[in-house]
Amino acid sequence: MKYESTLIAVKNMEVSKAFYHDVMGLDVIADFGANVTLEGGIALQTIDTWESFIGTDDIKFRNNACELYFEEEDMDTFCEKLSHFDIDYIHRLFEHRWGQRVVRFYDPDKHIIEVGEKLDAVVLRFIGQGMTPEETAVRMDVPLEFIEKSLKNIK
Repeated sequence: MKYESTLIAVKNMEVSKAFYHDVMGLDVIADFGANVTLEGGIALQTIDTWESFIGTDDIKFRNNACELYFEEEDMDTFCEKLSHFDIDYIHRLFEHRWGQRVVRFYDPDKHIIEVGEKLDAVVLRFIGQGMTPEETAVRMDVPLEFIEKSLKNIK
């Protein structure tokens, strides 16, 4: 068995395709009308066909029970890009206790999107601020080996 993708039901396929392309930068891989596959393993399914597949119209949008998680190298540039769209934020950019910066918002159908700073970028940011690898490991609450591996991957 092999995991292939996450499918989300959408009310308006054209609006959702535009959102995932324009805001999230995902291109369409396959478009079958009622089902569209995007880069990164996300599939969009029209709500009417989804209801017929599962045999109910009891679909709950904005249930806040899961999220689609993305990572970004340059959070400042990404957040600037978001400012050009009408985004329904859960919260704007903030920093977790381990130093990773994240933003959460809803897609057009109220599925939660989280965009988190890549951990290698967090390491690089802390090192760039003058922290040693050991201080960075303590600040991020990760083993020193993780920091050393991240620094090797960056170079």
